[in-house]
Amino acid sequence: MSRTDDKLALRRRLVLLVVAMVLVLALAIGWTWTPLRAWLDVDLIVAALRDVGRAFGPLAAIAGFAVALTVAVPLTFLTLVALVAFGPWSGIGCATAGGLIGAAISYGLGRALGRDVLERLAGPRVNLLSRRMASRGLIAVIVVRLVPIAPFAVVNMVAGACHIRLRDLLLGTTIGMAPSMLAMAFFVDQIAAAMRHPTPLTFVLVALTVALIALGAWALQRWVRSID
Repeated sequence: MSRTDDKLALRRRLVLLVVAMVLVLALAIGWTWTPLRAWLDVDLIVAALRDVGRAFGPLAAIAGFAVALTVAVPLTFLTLVALVAFGPWSGIGCATAGGLIGAAISYGLGRALGRDVLERLAGPRVNLLSRRMASRGLIAVIVVRLVPIAPFAVVNMVAGACHIRLRDLLLGTTIGMAPSMLAMAFFVDQIAAAMRHPTPLTFVLVALTVALIALGAWALQRWVRSID
């Protein structure tokens, strides 16, 4: 293959990577702000997950969780569904296993489409930043899991396209997901009730969550600049 053909192939892969990320972002927005949200009914999805678990076993429920994450269904919603469907400890097990499998799937997509593109087309400065972030890969993943500044699948795809190792992604995901999962397990009934019948307090808590995410995004941006 000539150098020109090689560059064209890389550019096609870059386009595919961008298209994939845009689709995931569009789905994430759709599940939250469009009529697609009607599909994310807590009771409906809980019943479906229980039916899958009874009919095909817990591995099928975990697989369904992973696939849903890959198509950008919100992690928080899916975790709540797993906790309601299977109880606190089994729900945490299902959410953790499904989260790790979903992370690996979207990481693999990002790596397949983007790793060579980043190394060959992005330029030395971007590659240097990517490698520096990889040297702090575990911490970086923990931070973005604790402060979810982007959809779960998009973060995984970016990690795959950069130099972050899969081991760091999976370990960081496990650590970063743990605090919110434990908190949700403790307050699962109250959270589920708030989602079914929102109150003014619900909207206040959502606003506070958005503010915390914005603060985390600002802090993460400063951290990324500090390693550049």
